[in-house]
Amino acid sequence: MGSWHTLLRAGVYANGLAIGFVLMGFEMLGSRYLNPYFGSGIVTWAALISTVLLALMVGYFLGGWMVDKTPHLKLLAALVIVASLYLFAVPGLADTTIEKLIGIAGDGSTGVICASIALIFVPVTLLGTFSPFGVRLLLHTTTHSGRTTGTVYGVSTVGNIVGVMVTTFILIPTIGSREITTLFAVILFGSGVLLFVMDRLSRKYAL
Repeated sequence: MGSWHTLLRAGVYANGLAIGFVLMGFEMLGSRYLNPYFGSGIVTWAALISTVLLALMVGYFLGGWMVDKTPHLKLLAALVIVASLYLFAVPGLADTTIEKLIGIAGDGSTGVICASIALIFVPVTLLGTFSPFGVRLLLHTTTHSGRTTGTVYGVSTVGNIVGVMVTTFILIPTIGSREITTLFAVILFGSGVLLFVMDRLSRKYAL
């Protein structure tokens, strides 16, 4: 039983790194989708950052509410896989969606905010549910609640940092935005599958 707890903890942290990597990597990548239409100025970045923060806020609240009602890795796995499917669809739909939004809201601040929301709000919200799930699923006693919470958020933030650096300095100069988006989708899909496997194992060991 003790070895399974250790494996579960390692699996949650590994998923935290992967999800954190994709989350912030996709924010950086979002600028590549928006720049051809809105430029790369401060308004575009303000829209991106605000959308990410809004999505994370919703994700944290939603994740906390959901995990209290259904504290199972299976639900988290489903959320991550839905986020991966959204990212799979982005390369084929982004340009058409942005052009339609510009036709409705214009190419000013309203347009870029609407485009940012359409591009990244849904997947970032879904990925934002991870941290409340991670804390709840690893927290078996209140004795180390502060340490557990801090570690889950800390590991996820390490993933964020790596995602920003790798996406900006390695991936974007090397391959196209659509290929990077697909890579992120594959990473998330693999993460979701791993969470499903962990859920099955947790039921086997009656956790």
